[in-house]
Amino acid sequence: MEAGGKSTGQTPQIGGNPFDPANDDGYRCWRDLKLAAPSLPPDDLVVEIRDLEHPTTTERMALLERIRRANMALYHCKLTEHRGAVLSFAEHFGLFHLDHNPAAADDGLSAIQVHAERQQGEFISYTERALRWHTDGYYNPPERRIHAFILHCVRPAAEGGVNRLLDPELLYLRLRDEDPDLIAALMHSAAMMIPAHIENGIELRPEQCGPVFSVHQADGRPALHLRYTARTHSIRWRDDAATRTAVARLEALLADPVPGAIEYRLEAGEGILCNNVLHSRSAFQDGTPDGRLLYRARFHDRITSS
Repeated sequence: MEAGGKSTGQTPQIGGNPFDPANDDGYRCWRDLKLAAPSLPPDDLVVEIRDLEHPTTTERMALLERIRRANMALYHCKLTEHRGAVLSFAEHFGLFHLDHNPAAADDGLSAIQVHAERQQGEFISYTERALRWHTDGYYNPPERRIHAFILHCVRPAAEGGVNRLLDPELLYLRLRDEDPDLIAALMHSAAMMIPAHIENGIELRPEQCGPVFSVHQADGRPALHLRYTARTHSIRWRDDAATRTAVARLEALLADPVPGAIEYRLEAGEGILCNNVLHSRSAFQDGTPDGRLLYRARFHDRITSS
């Protein structure tokens, strides 16, 4: 499969960039199209996949239709611990360029399970603790933006570990409807700064400064990208009134209950395929020595249909 099909989960060509705060007509057209499709409940986001490594055309199209509407889809397949099957599955959706982060293995997959030595900072995913709202790779430099990810469950926790998922376009829409100036503030190139990651006096990752919302071209059309974490000690916001107002509204919109967010607990053989949507995770408890295990693959690509 060639890495360059039609991008999915993005706006059609409707008069320039509808995500530009100054383009009111384009935004209204995009907004009408977005709201015309009713939100899907969690069970309707699930697609049965007979063979994860070789999804059929019908299965692919079912997943892509859900991603077009919600920027995410869920799948259920025969239980597999085969790491290569997850990567082969990804290629059917134009996902070829893996983010080889420090926690990933040589194949690019990260095994998300509890590690006693990974209990702090950016490694909170490897604990039993809850994860607040975030997008993956918010601390990455611009050239390594995460545009899509797959989360594949091999073993669920005995209790807990429920994911919440939210389409970033819905968050953008609510903020934009309130005031386009909120969007403009969050699109500033210095809106959000992630401090450097330093351990034992050694800088493992430099500080990263960038926007919360940004727009990227995908097959000649604008696609929205969100970079965010609710972990307040992990970020520093631009110190101006417009940013403070925008961040306060963003945080208020992400306070429970969050309209449009779905909750889903992945069972063995289930997974999430998405354009890096906002997500969180409840705390969990493991009931077996092996414990909860998920494979995570992060991509610099956006999901495509061919």
